[in-house]
Amino acid sequence: IPPGAALLSLACSSTQAQEPVRLGFMDPLSGTFASVGTSGLKVLEFAADYLYNSQGGILGGRPIEIVALDNKQSPTETQLQFRRAVSEELRIIFQGNSSAVANTLNQTISRHNRRNPGQEVLQINYAAVDPILTNEECSFWHFRFDAHAVMKLEVLTDFIAMNEALESVYIIGQDYSFGQVVADNSIRLLREKRPDIEIVGNEFHPIGQVKDFTPYVTKIASSGADAVITGNFGADMVSLARSIIDSGLDIPIYTFYAAYDGITATLGEDGKDRIRLIHTDRANPIPSGARSEFNHAFKAAHPDFDVTQSRLVNALMMIVQAMEQAQSEDPYEVALQLEDMRFTNIGGEELYMRGEDHQLIQPLFVSKQTDEGIEFDADNSGFGLLTEYEVAAEDTALEHSCRMRRPRR
Repeated sequence: IPPGAALLSLACSSTQAQEPVRLGFMDPLSGTFASVGTSGLKVLEFAADYLYNSQGGILGGRPIEIVALDNKQSPTETQLQFRRAVSEELRIIFQGNSSAVANTLNQTISRHNRRNPGQEVLQINYAAVDPILTNEECSFWHFRFDAHAVMKLEVLTDFIAMNEALESVYIIGQDYSFGQVVADNSIRLLREKRPDIEIVGNEFHPIGQVKDFTPYVTKIASSGADAVITGNFGADMVSLARSIIDSGLDIPIYTFYAAYDGITATLGEDGKDRIRLIHTDRANPIPSGARSEFNHAFKAAHPDFDVTQSRLVNALMMIVQAMEQAQSEDPYEVALQLEDMRFTNIGGEELYMRGEDHQLIQPLFVSKQTDEGIEFDADNSGFGLLTEYEVAAEDTALEHSCRMRRPRR
C-alpha cells in the first residue's frame, strides 16, 4: 500500500459518513396557505434534529438535512420546484397540502421515473387525502401516511349518526377534487347510515379566494341545518367557521382541518364543544410519555408553533427505519422496505403500510375543541383538542382498486 493511502481511504470514508441525507419538503411557504406549510416544515426539521441528528445521525453517522421547496400550493409551481429538486439530487420528497398538488406531483414523478431509471424520486404524502392516489392513480413511487378522505368519512359519519337529535346537514367545501370527494361521500354514507337525515345544502366555493363567507352562511342559516360538514382548511376554514359563529348559528361543525395554524385561536371560546375534528392524531390526553416529551421539547424550541402534523413524524421515522434496514437511501430500496412495514410510533399506536396500495392503516380519532382536560393547547390559546371517539387501525381499512405497476431492476 503506498504511503498515506490508508489515511486517504479513512478520510474519504469519514467524509462520506458525514455527508447529509437530504430530504425535500415541498409545500406552500408563501401565499394564502403559507401557515400550513410553514408549521409542517418546523415539525419535520425538529423531528430530524430531535430524533436523529442529536443522537449521532443515521446510516453510520450521517445527519438528516431538510431542504425546503416552496410550491405556493400551485400545480404549476410544483412542477418547477420538482425540477429544482431533481437538479439538487433530492430523491425523497415530503408533500401534503392540496390533493390537486399531490396528484400533479404523482404524475410528474411517475413520468420522470419512467424516463430516468436509476434516478427515481419517491413521494412521501403526509396529508393529501384524495382516495384516487392509492386507488386508480396509485404508484409504486407514492406512499400515503394520512388516512384518505373516505376512510375518515366512514368514521366521521359513524360519529354523526350516533347523534340522534340531528335531522339535517349542510355540506360546504372548496371546489376541487378533495372538496368534491368529501361532499359525494358524506351524502352517500349518511344515506346508508341515517337515511332520516336530510341533506339541506351541498355547495362549493373557490379555494383560497373567498374573503367573506357571509353569503354562504346566510344560505346555511336559511336552510335550517342542524350541523355543517366541511373539508375546508387554512384561511378558508378560519373564515367559514368565523362567519358561522358570528351569524349566531349554534350548531356543530364537523371538520377535517379546523385546528392549529391560527384557527383554534381565532375561534377560541366560540368554538368550544362546537368544532369536531376527524384526524389521525390521538389528541389530549396525550397517549405516551415519549410523545409528551417530544411535544414539550418542540414547544420549547418553537413557542409560536404546535405539533400540527404528527404524521410527518411517523413518516420520517418509518423512512429512516426503511433506510437502516436497506442500508441505503436509494428510493427503490427504501420503497421495498416500506411495503408491509409494521411500526409503533412515539404515541404507542400501531401503524401498517399496506403494500398493495401504499396506504398507511392507522387508528382514527374524533376530537372536540375545548379548554378542559388539555395538556397541550393550540395557538397558545388555552383551547385544544380532546379525544371523544376512536376507531382501531384494523377497523379503518377499506378495499382499494389499485393495480400497481411495479418497476423492474
